[in-house]
Amino acid sequence: MGTKRKNRNRGYQRLRVWQDAIILYKETCRLFRTWPFEMKRIAGQAMASVDSVHRNIAEGYCRRSIREYIHYLYIAVGSLGESVSGYHAYSTADQLAEEDFELLDQLAFKLENGLLRLIESLEQKRDSGTWTDSLIVQESNAVYLGKSINE
Repeated sequence: MGTKRKNRNRGYQRLRVWQDAIILYKETCRLFRTWPFEMKRIAGQAMASVDSVHRNIAEGYCRRSIREYIHYLYIAVGSLGESVSGYHAYSTADQLAEEDFELLDQLAFKLENGLLRLIESLEQKRDSGTWTDSLIVQESNAVYLGKSINE
């Protein structure tokens, strides 16, 4: 996934939360792009809300201020909540097959928990003054996977 073009501003592409958000977007698009014409607006909203997740992870990362980074991660969590709410509604209305709902809900649950752990870790670093910009990817992935950065 991604590109061979690397620089400091594109470091978000190495974040597990961003990679998982891309996978959730891909699966959402795969399932919703075939919806009938009369449901295209709702399908479009489902794809747009999940599209917002990876975009906000990237935007926060690129801002370089820990406060802004956390702010954009919270926006990503909000967009993810919007997406999950839609998945539940579509499943309840028999517009989304149970196995498709389970796939999307499982992916979203993993991503949501990872984002919440990342936010908590970043808030602790912000509050203690121990934020180190150079460790952003290493720390973010370790927290997302539930590990210490020293492992």
